[in-house]
Amino acid sequence: MSIEQNILTLKNNLPQHVQLVAVSKTKPISEIMQAYNTGHRAFGENKIQDMVDKFEQMPKDIEWHMIGHLQRNKVKYMAHFVHLIHGVDSLKTLIEINKQANKHDRVINCLLQVKIATEDTKFGLNLSEIEHILNSNDFKELENIKVCGFMGMGSFTSVENVIREEFKVLKNIFDINKTDTTHNFTPTILSMGMSGDYKIAIEEGSTMIRVGSSIFGARNYN
Repeated sequence: MSIEQNILTLKNNLPQHVQLVAVSKTKPISEIMQAYNTGHRAFGENKIQDMVDKFEQMPKDIEWHMIGHLQRNKVKYMAHFVHLIHGVDSLKTLIEINKQANKHDRVINCLLQVKIATEDTKFGLNLSEIEHILNSNDFKELENIKVCGFMGMGSFTSVENVIREEFKVLKNIFDINKTDTTHNFTPTILSMGMSGDYKIAIEEGSTMIRVGSSIFGARNYN
């Protein structure tokens, strides 16, 4: 099937409360425009420089999602346009995002990345670290960020029960925190699920999925 057919089929089968972020990393603008031309506007990149290049060349009504691991020293390059930063895993990073957002008179939406997978390669916070951030005075003083929820990545495994249990953990953390809203913490987004496991993620309460290969085909890392 074509990119257009893939994205329309996927979106037609999603529950209304689930937002699709089309993961366009490593993909050329011509292919992203095929998805754009179906009416889709939310795209995810994992490298800031790639996202900046695409932002500059593509229509300005696109919502750009930063889904990769975030290096603090590169936040400034995207602070004027990024729509949502998925992978925030430290208070220092939130402070830097706040600083750069302030320069552009913006409030930047963020998700706290939770470590739910057992693999050492996955970044993220545990429950006590999340509570420490949310209860800290440094966090409460941040006026130019808004933490809109949580993001997590399941283990890279074909064992469904393992993934399902990890997503349950993340949903539980979301539920524990969702009533304690403040001026810069209003958790409504639970970003979990990718091409291989998004159906399980939706069953376990995901409100946002990040799908690349099911739309664009296999990635080209050349």
